[in-house]
Amino acid sequence: MAAHDNAERLIAMEAAPMEEPSNQAPEKPRRWYQSIGPALITACVVFGPGSLLVSANIGATYGPGLLWLLILTAILMGTFMSMAARIGVVGGATPCTLVARRLGRAAACVIGLTLFLICTTFQFANNLAAAAAAEALVPSVPPQWFIIALNAAIILFLFAARHIYRFLERTMKVMVAIILICFAVNLISARPDLLAVVKGFIPRLPAGMSLHLPHKVDGVVIDPMLLVASLLGTTFSVGAALYQGNLVREKGWGLAEYRSGIGDSMTGVAVLASISAIIMITTATVIPGQAATDVGALAKSLQPLLGSLAYVMFCLGLLAVAMNPFLINAMIGGGILADGLGLPARLSDRGPRLLTVAVLLTGMTIAVLAMRTGQKPVTLIIFGQALTVLGNPLMAITLLWLANRKDVMGAHRNRLLTNVLGVAGLLIVLFIAVRVAILIILKLT
Repeated sequence: MAAHDNAERLIAMEAAPMEEPSNQAPEKPRRWYQSIGPALITACVVFGPGSLLVSANIGATYGPGLLWLLILTAILMGTFMSMAARIGVVGGATPCTLVARRLGRAAACVIGLTLFLICTTFQFANNLAAAAAAEALVPSVPPQWFIIALNAAIILFLFAARHIYRFLERTMKVMVAIILICFAVNLISARPDLLAVVKGFIPRLPAGMSLHLPHKVDGVVIDPMLLVASLLGTTFSVGAALYQGNLVREKGWGLAEYRSGIGDSMTGVAVLASISAIIMITTATVIPGQAATDVGALAKSLQPLLGSLAYVMFCLGLLAVAMNPFLINAMIGGGILADGLGLPARLSDRGPRLLTVAVLLTGMTIAVLAMRTGQKPVTLIIFGQALTVLGNPLMAITLLWLANRKDVMGAHRNRLLTNVLGVAGLLIVLFIAVRVAILIILKLT
């Protein structure tokens, strides 16, 4: 049976390449930056407006004292990203396809549908963040019209572009460069205390931090670890890591490319951690003790302190942050569901495009209604939280299970250190799931 699976895997890798064949001469050895792509796209969807806001509020509340926790979550994220990439390369298929071959199509559908619904329920937040960033830069343009025009332009692009992945990869490299430059200018303008920053990498609990579980006080839900749990949840995204297995198939990587491009995962995680750290240090220096409820409020609170140039740079970086996960989040939802259903799952295939449009239109509609009524869709948020309770542990277990199967990975199964980090990541995911479940119960009762 194992020999049959190995033969099937080799045939699949040779017969279904993700890139079109070329008759050109063999390419020259790639430079390090040419190997960057899949993980950078994953980092872009992980570091969205929510991550920015969480990092900013942690810096303002605890100073740079939780930089060590940021590094820890980045290591765990890198572990699962590289694990999913290795599964996609060595397994010869996407994670959902491998699950379908061994557990049946229904199991793959559960994974695809869960991630699709998670992406759909939170797409409205990407719309709101993009609207807030645009409003901060161009107050004269109504935010509702901006996000309607933005979604329309993206949908037109989805059906007009021939090579979506190539365009997406190049665009993300430019966007990440803009974000790093803009926020680095902010950091230089803030002039942080370097000694305090260095101390932030020493593992310890900052003063005032509580490790208690969520509870009610006088009918109000209190969550002492809200910021810490949010940092873990936004920096360590198992769903985005799982999609790494699809992206390396899209990229057309074989085992040789995976080995030479191992820096891809390292670079993606380093970008994610660096941007979060810059934001954390900046707000710790500029607005200590102040909380921001949304990205628009954060931008306005920084304006009188950073100066006009730094404020414009921050808003440009904010707009780039809001735009990064906008399309990728929708594509993850559409692509994974198509994959789970057994449809062709490349970004340029019809199924993923149509399902991506479904995510985009749903998120846009909810965001426009929320802006017009001034009320957040509480029911939808609770539904999305409930899905994460099920979805994140499910996807973490799936990756660990596939990465340790001999009939999938052969000699490239997880080593001891990878499994130790993987189990640690799973325990954190389960911890977050338990906390979210408690929060949901408290809110509903």
